[in-house]
Formats: sequence, structure tokens, C-alpha cells
Amino acid sequence: MASGATSTSVGKEHVDAIRKAHDAVMGEVRKIIIGQDAVVEDVLSCFFSGGHCLITGVPGLAKTLLISSLGRALKLNFKRIQFTPDLMPSDIVGHEILDEEEGKRKLTFVPGPIFSNIVLADEINRTPPKTQAALLEAMQEHQVTSGGISRKLDEPFFVLATQNPIEQEGTYPLPIAQQDRFMFSLFIGYPTKEEEMEILDSTTTNKQVDIQPALDGPSLLKSQQVVRAIPVASAIATYAVSLVNASRPDHDKAPDFVKQYVSVGASLRGSQYLVLGAKARAAMDGRLAVSLDDIRAVAYSVLRHRIVVNFKADAAKVNSDEIVKRLIEKVPAPQATM
Repeated sequence: MASGATSTSVGKEHVDAIRKAHDAVMGEVRKIIIGQDAVVEDVLSCFFSGGHCLITGVPGLAKTLLISSLGRALKLNFKRIQFTPDLMPSDIVGHEILDEEEGKRKLTFVPGPIFSNIVLADEINRTPPKTQAALLEAMQEHQVTSGGISRKLDEPFFVLATQNPIEQEGTYPLPIAQQDRFMFSLFIGYPTKEEEMEILDSTTTNKQVDIQPALDGPSLLKSQQVVRAIPVASAIATYAVSLVNASRPDHDKAPDFVKQYVSVGASLRGSQYLVLGAKARAAMDGRLAVSLDDIRAVAYSVLRHRIVVNFKADAAKVNSDEIVKRLIEKVPAPQATM
């Protein structure tokens, strides 16, 4: 990966390197994960963008295996935190212990599992919001504070969280502020019959599969710089902002269905991550040009957890995905890119 890419110097060779790295990682992950290419692609978009990812699905769909496989393919430190109702914030961040050395007592900080490149927050919504909030500073500032001392986390740093559907017993809905820290919110569904047959063949025999590292941390950090340096046409950026603005019920350009069904629209991070996700998608495809299709392709993943529907929407069975679908249909594309 060539280094030193800026908004004026990023070239085709930079995005070609990202495309090759993407293809190599996908090839390794496919050795283990069958039939979830779209989800893996979206998680890789988060990696190349420097964002965090929330994955929702019923138990047993290999959410944890997917994330751990990506960690092995990326040659990054990986730690898993199993979120349970009795988990405490100090179990995540770390804690201080009273240590004695040469007859003197002092407080020594013992780092928690948050000190890793990839942190898997497994079943994050099975722990109360107080413990969930322990991730907020780490996700936003890439640092944690304990005992009044702030400690930087190693780069690159990602939180990949899994959650069970909130209808299931024993789950706590993630606070809006917590959800907003995640770049993407993804759904993982059941495999097809053919895919399930292939999964059975690979998991009920003596087949051994070994994932080889395809991308390391320094190269990934350089790729993130390239993604941010990719230029975006003014018309494309305006379209992203228009989509987000239209999701806010108090905005003068909000459609009637938004005013009727939405209580809280997408935050400023919505437009930021629409553009950043579109850039990553273009780079993984080896393109320097970001298109409207790139914005639309990431719109559901970026906006579904940032749009909060009201009781009228619940009664009418209109969820946030339906709102995003209608927004894409309603918000006009810029004439300059038609």
C-alpha cells in the first residue's frame, strides 16, 4: 500500500491496492463463512473507514465466528467480551489493584479486554445500559479513562458488536447515543438450503481450514487514509445531506410520512457515514469516483439505527428500513449526476 495519500495526491494505484487487499481478505474469510458475503463486505467497509459495526441476528447464525474470522484474516489483536447481566464497566475497561513493591503500596492499572485492535462485544444488549456505556468513550475518542487517567487505545481500533433481536427475553435496548456510535447496523439472516448443506459438510466432518493473514494493521491504517482522501463531487455530498435532512421530522423538507411516523431523525453522523461508507465501497471496487449508487447502497446500514419511529409507525408496521426505502424513492437525485 502506497503511503502519503492526500486529497490532492490519491490515485488509481491507491484504490487498486485497497481492492486487492479486500479481495484477499474476502478469499480468506470465505474459507470459514459461507453465504454471508454482503455482511462481510459491509464489515470490511467499516474497517476501511475506521468505523464500528453492530450486527443483529438470532443466536446460532455465526455472528461471532464471522468477526473472529475477520480478525484472523486481518492480522490484528482480537478479544471477545461476553456481555451478561452481571458484567461491570471495569470488566471492560480494566481496574486498579493495590500492589506492593519494595515495601511500598501503589495502585496498578490492569488493562481490560478493551485494549485490543478488534473488540467483539458479544450479545451487547444482554447487559444493562450502564455497562454498555463503558464503550462510549472508547468508540468515540479511542481512549478510556480509569482512576482519572486517560489511556490511549492501540490503532487501528474497532468495536464489532452482536445483539439478539430486542423482542427476545433478557435483552436491553441500546440507548440512542450508543447506537449512534456505530457506523453500520447490519442484519444477518438464515442461509439458503444450498448454503446450509455446504455449512453442514464443512462443520460435521474432519475438514481443517486455516485462515492466513491477508492485511496487517499498518497497511489498514494507510488504507483508511486513502479512503478519506477520495474526492466526492458536491452533488453526491448534497444528496447524502438531503437524505439525512429529510429523515428529520422537524425539517422543512421532511416528507409527510417522516412527519407522521418518525420521532427522531438521523444525526450529523448519518451524513458523515453515508459519504465515508460510499468512499470505502468505491475504493474496495477499485474506483476513485463515488456514485449515487454507492450512497444508496450504504443508506440502510447507516440510517436504520439512527431513525427512531413512533407509536403510529409501530401500529402501521412501518419500521426504519421502510422509512429509508421511502426516503431513497422520495429524495430527488442531483440533476448534474443523472
